[in-house]
Parts: sequence; structure tokens; C-alpha cells
Amino acid sequence: MRKVLATAVVLGIGLVSVEAHALDRGDPERGKQLSAACVACHDADGNSSNPQFPRIAGQHADYMVQALKAYKSGARKNAIMAGIVTGLSEQDMEDLAAYFSRQKGDLYSKSL
Repeated sequence: MRKVLATAVVLGIGLVSVEAHALDRGDPERGKQLSAACVACHDADGNSSNPQFPRIAGQHADYMVQALKAYKSGARKNAIMAGIVTGLSEQDMEDLAAYFSRQKGDLYSKSL
């Protein structure tokens, strides 16, 4: 029984460290530096005050990375976003996603 319990603990710790690593692919500080191009539409913290632009603060990082990749590949169509993501590397996308995912989403902003 002790071996089973010990194995379960080791596996649990391993899964937590793998999950933590998966969530830690981007550098939020670098993402903040890269976010200058995002500010015009999404505001500095990702809580757009303009209802035409989505709020990206607090969005899941994996979703944001996939969205940015889709804009870059043309799978998602938006001329403004396509122009912005053209020069982004995959690491840039990870860093931006890390920054915006850590921002607090403002559900009650001026744009509602």
C-alpha cells in the first residue's frame, strides 16, 4: 500500500510540474514590452474601452496563442491583426499571451 501511495504522490508532483511548465511558456514582462502595438485597440491592460475591440485581459494564454497563430496563417481574417502578427515569432506570441492572461479582466468597463 505504501508503494502505491508513494507512486501516486510522485506522479501527482510530476503532473503538477508539467502543468506549471506548460503555463509558463511565455515571459509576461517581455510580453508587456511587446504589447505597445496592442494598446491602440485593446488598451494597456487588455480591457478595451471600445466595444468594437475585444477585451483580452484575463483570457486563457493557450487560446490567445492559437488566435494569434490563426491571424498569422490567415485562418482568422482581420486585416489589422494580420498586419500586427506578421512580424511576431512564436515566442513573441507566448510572451504576449503570458502578459495579457495575467491581467484582470474588467467585466464592468465603460464599454458595456
